[in-house]
Amino acid sequence: MANQEFQRQSMAAKLNWLRAGVLGANDGIVSTAGLVMGVAGATTDSAAILIAGVAGLVAGSISMAGGEYTSVSAQKDSEKAALARERKELAQDPEGELRELAWFYEQKGLSLDLATKVAKELTEKDALKAHAEAELGIDSEQHASPGQAAIASFIAFAGGSLLPLLAVTGPWVEARIPVTVVAVVASLAITGYVGAKIGGAKSAAAIIRNVVVSLLTMGITYGIGLLVGTSI
Repeated sequence: MANQEFQRQSMAAKLNWLRAGVLGANDGIVSTAGLVMGVAGATTDSAAILIAGVAGLVAGSISMAGGEYTSVSAQKDSEKAALARERKELAQDPEGELRELAWFYEQKGLSLDLATKVAKELTEKDALKAHAEAELGIDSEQHASPGQAAIASFIAFAGGSLLPLLAVTGPWVEARIPVTVVAVVASLAITGYVGAKIGGAKSAAAIIRNVVVSLLTMGITYGIGLLVGTSI
């Protein structure tokens, strides 16, 4: 049972990372596609489109990494502060904390006697871990790494950004717009499907949502590019 629980937690962690990677790639595709389509609407200069796309890729990747680092760092600090409070409460009032833990399991449906027995056994093994998992919903021994989260977000966003960038700056100059649209729609359909499967949701809705958002983004930015390009 312990091994099964460890495998379950490990799989959940991997799925969370995979979900974050898919979402990061999805953001990279949509953001960069919107940017390069906007520039392509204003000019046919491949160099200008490439420069704008690369700038968007780098800026977006750094922004995503920085945001993820800040977010995960804040979460980690909050978890550590909560654990420190719980550790202090256990030291000051162990009997009260034991009753609190027993009450928690009683609310889960256990009888008072069984809930008290479970609370005592868990407290004897690792009181802080027991209270952290039951009351706070966190693992006292594991914390997310801000550095790993930042690197993963950077790679995911950059990887997603490469597709529309390569599509719009490829040798098919006359067909760059339709090629980019097809490439972006196809890739977002894939990320929508994968994201839905990971989350256990219906894939059709996720795919339609992704595709519609991307088409609106590219259409609006391309139209703005055309307006700006003709006014210069």
